[in-house]
Amino acid sequence: MNTTGIFDEKHSESDPFALFNGWFEMAEKTEPQDPNAMALATSDSDGLPNVRMVLLKAVDEAGFVFYTNLESAKGTELVENPKAALCIHWKSLDRQIRARGEIEAVTDAEADAYYASRHRSSRIGAWASKQSRPLESRFALEKEVARFTAKYAVGEIPRPPFWSGFRLKPSSIEFWRSGTFRLHDRLIFKRDSADAPWATNRYYP
Repeated sequence: MNTTGIFDEKHSESDPFALFNGWFEMAEKTEPQDPNAMALATSDSDGLPNVRMVLLKAVDEAGFVFYTNLESAKGTELVENPKAALCIHWKSLDRQIRARGEIEAVTDAEADAYYASRHRSSRIGAWASKQSRPLESRFALEKEVARFTAKYAVGEIPRPPFWSGFRLKPSSIEFWRSGTFRLHDRLIFKRDSADAPWATNRYYP
């Protein structure tokens, strides 16, 4: 647990992605499972929010990347309203990161490269699952898995046209670190556009 009341990591005042990478490296060593798990919040056409856990698959200066079935609830919601928020909490570190911003689709090259890196069974699963739609039985899903396993028994498995990724381009990123007696640290980075410099402020717990 942090007790100093300050952010003392290198670059903490100027580069949120450098700070993120430093925290993530620590989380990879301490979190027992899925240090890249994050809660992703979207909203439907009525403005009703949805939140679910997804896996962060890439981070760069442009933003945070994750992948999904484009016909799923989150996929359709992100197309209708290309704005989202994410939250990553590492209990082992008593640290949390939140980000909000615009959503853009990843390039086909990015999606192809990540899809090709997945386990073969996961690539089959992407074809077999009609994500977020009613399923009559577990057996029906298993039949679809078997069908696509037979179809792609040999050779490469192409990326489904309905499967790709999104990048959250943050306009704000908050770094939260636990403090004694709930006197936590909160460091907020904000910018007006993707090309604008980051401004930083500390917030009360």
